[in-house]
Amino acid sequence: MHCDKTQNPAAPNDPVAEKWYRSNRLGGLRRFAIAITLLNIFGHSWLGFEQSWLQPLVGLAAAYSMEVLMELVECVISRRRPRFLGGIVSFIDFFLPAQITGLACSMLLYSNDRLGPIAFAAAFGIASKHLLCVQIGKSVRHFYNPSNLGITVTLLLFPWVGIAPPYHFTENLLSYGDWVLPAIIICSGTFLNTRYTKRLALILAWLSGFVLQALLRHWAFGTSLGGALMPMSGVAFILYTFYMVTDPPTTPGTTRNQIFFGASVAAVYGLLMVSHIVFGLFFALTIVSTIRGAYLYAHAWADRRAIRPLPAMEKVERLITSPPQPAMEPALTATTQV
Repeated sequence: MHCDKTQNPAAPNDPVAEKWYRSNRLGGLRRFAIAITLLNIFGHSWLGFEQSWLQPLVGLAAAYSMEVLMELVECVISRRRPRFLGGIVSFIDFFLPAQITGLACSMLLYSNDRLGPIAFAAAFGIASKHLLCVQIGKSVRHFYNPSNLGITVTLLLFPWVGIAPPYHFTENLLSYGDWVLPAIIICSGTFLNTRYTKRLALILAWLSGFVLQALLRHWAFGTSLGGALMPMSGVAFILYTFYMVTDPPTTPGTTRNQIFFGASVAAVYGLLMVSHIVFGLFFALTIVSTIRGAYLYAHAWADRRAIRPLPAMEKVERLITSPPQPAMEPALTATTQV
């Protein structure tokens, strides 16, 4: 089952909903795909990305291939036309999630000169978007951020793979360049999350929770406060904050639930740090998304149970609503015939 298509999954025949979807959800997706593409181009040619040029190309190839494969499988099952055959605009929009996932995995993972882990992370992330879905209201959505889940599973399965060194985002920048690039990412991320994703409450809750867990670790365990807050100064943290933890299809929509979600990610991150578990940012988001997905599954199952009548009630309703049957006349026997 494919989740959260590039067409409006909730109301595909509603012109108003379709207009909102294209101007917000699809508009944000297009701009994010452009932003991460430009960041990778500048990163490999100028900023100092440590990976080779071949690794993002492999990530894109794996993500594109898995996206097409899953789409063709669904087309066979549902007997419909592939969405990437609807014209040039539909073709480009169809590959936007694969573009983002493939580039994010290749940019954030460091596997030395190995290409397999990059391809695996991108393909696994795209496959999870199609397979790990849950009913939310009238639509079916995935509840894992594809890039984050692909990175998490790759880090668990390949212990010799790590996260790209934080300095490689600004390695070749001089003077004020170390401040200009993060400022650009923050400004563009704030605009996208204000105008399109509507996830500012989640961002504020996540940042506040991150500071709070650093203070608690400093007070309870003697952790250096500067060291606990240091990740916030990195470009990777800024990208994670504005572009990964705020993924619209995999995060709550209401303000209250956004605050709870962001604070939960920060709390789990603090617990992982106390437990001396590395890669806490990615693991924390995966853990919270798993708990949220389990809750959504249970909620959807309870809703289906509530609207499905019990067998006993079905029998009672059938007896009440069915018309009365005429009484059967006794059959005449041979002895009563004249």
